Amino acid sequence: MPLLERVSTLVRANLNDLVDRAEHPEKMIKQVILDMENQLLQVKTQVAIAIADQHLLEKKQKENEDKVAEWIRKAELAVDKKQDDLARAALQRTESYRELSQGFAEQVTDQKAQVENLKTALRQLEQKLIEAKAKADLLIAQHRRARAVDKAGAARISAGNGSSANAFDRMKRKVAHTEAQSKAKSEIASDDLEDRLSALEKEDRIEQLLNELKARRGA
Repeated sequence: MPLLERVSTLVRANLNDLVDRAEHPEKMIKQVILDMENQLLQVKTQVAIAIADQHLLEKKQKENEDKVAEWIRKAELAVDKKQDDLARAALQRTESYRELSQGFAEQVTDQKAQVENLKTALRQLEQKLIEAKAKADLLIAQHRRARAVDKAGAARISAGNGSSANAFDRMKRKVAHTEAQSKAKSEIASDDLEDRLSALEKEDRIEQLLNELKARRGA
């Protein structure tokens, strides 16, 4: 039965392995639980149908057993009345109903086995579903912790290779170079300002000397 095969697959599934192999563990575990719930509903439905079929077969078996008893009584009556032909006919009917009764008995036996198989599958799937729900948060937490440990290890390896230190040194050199450029520009700007002021002072001094010379010369 395909249904029992699907249930068997779910029951045998190793949740830890599924989580470890999954690209998205949270989605995977939720999907597994959803599949189990869907299959559980189907199994419950099949169990109910199988039990109903078993009761129907048992009813048919009982009806044919009653017919066997009824036609035996008729055959006995015919024998008592010295009606051998009627007795033979009644016995033929008896055997026909006996064969039907035996056929239904065999079907009842097979149906009971099917019902037990479905009930076993139902119990196993219910237990697996309980386990999956109980483990879901734990498995996801374990997986997240494992990924965090991996990332931390990768970061330590990267630090051990000096990549972070080298990057920091490069940044320091870049900042120092930028500061030196800024300082140089400031110094250049300062020198230019001083030169211009000095030129103004010289011009002013020359004008002063000129005026003094003119005064002395009575100009």
